[in-house]
Amino acid sequence: MTAPYQEPEFLPWDGRRVPITFVGGYLGAGKTSAINEVLAVADRPIAVVVNDAGSINLDARLIKGCDGDAIELTDGCVCCTSIDDMGAALDTIRARPEPPDHLVIELSGIAEPDNVTPWGRSAGFILDGVVTVVAADQLLDDDMPRWVRLHLEAQVGAADLLVLTKTDLVDPGDASEARSRLSALAPDIPIVDGSRDRREPGALGRFIAIGGHRDSDPSGVPGPTLFDLHQTHSVPIDGPMTRTAVDDLVASLPDRFGDRTIARAKAIIELVDGDTSRPALVQVVGSRWEVTELFANEPSQPTDLVVITVDRDV
Repeated sequence: MTAPYQEPEFLPWDGRRVPITFVGGYLGAGKTSAINEVLAVADRPIAVVVNDAGSINLDARLIKGCDGDAIELTDGCVCCTSIDDMGAALDTIRARPEPPDHLVIELSGIAEPDNVTPWGRSAGFILDGVVTVVAADQLLDDDMPRWVRLHLEAQVGAADLLVLTKTDLVDPGDASEARSRLSALAPDIPIVDGSRDRREPGALGRFIAIGGHRDSDPSGVPGPTLFDLHQTHSVPIDGPMTRTAVDDLVASLPDRFGDRTIARAKAIIELVDGDTSRPALVQVVGSRWEVTELFANEPSQPTDLVVITVDRDV
């Protein structure tokens, strides 16, 4: 019987945390293409974990060399292959002397993101978001077995960003219907057209890297990457906040920005709990938000809430 996984006793990298993006989607939806684009546009060290080297089929131009289960990639990236246990995968990344700037984990086609997102709080990491890749022809297949349909819908419902692919393989009317179905399944979640001939080169990779650190600042937000169609806003935070006040503020954001979709928001606040207070990171990705206590060596000066919005028709 396999022993239960044990978190490391000591935090890696002097307490720094690496953001994790999970990339999910049903079999054949296009996760491989998405991850190859992440690597192709990487301008900083990114680690990628996949379940099986054969299934990911990395672009040979991005491979620098191999060392056991680790494939060394250009731009300082690393791809850990043949790892089907999440704890072992994160241990492999933690064993590296220098942390990557971002970790992308490709989930198997039958994985449900809600079951793996708790790993985003594993030692040395912080959840950045879930990207679900959905093929238009699969979404529109009304003859799909019911259990597959329910599984696909669960993947969609867990997403912070939806990438709709294969729209170039269906009629324009069907592509519009696929987008409408996604909007009904996951209201207020940004949808990106990820079909090969309908996006600028490298754009899909930049979407997945939306929440990467900048200068190791956990409250930092990336520069213009959302096809340059995003807008950045600042919501003032006047002083210390209780968790209830944080929840109320985040819940009010959709009303503040009208017909725009909240893609991301971050702030460092002074979180009040009874008679004590401590610095904490507020992070919003799509419909998901969390408040995380900051470590002593992480920036802790309070900031305004920086909000990134995108047009609903992106």
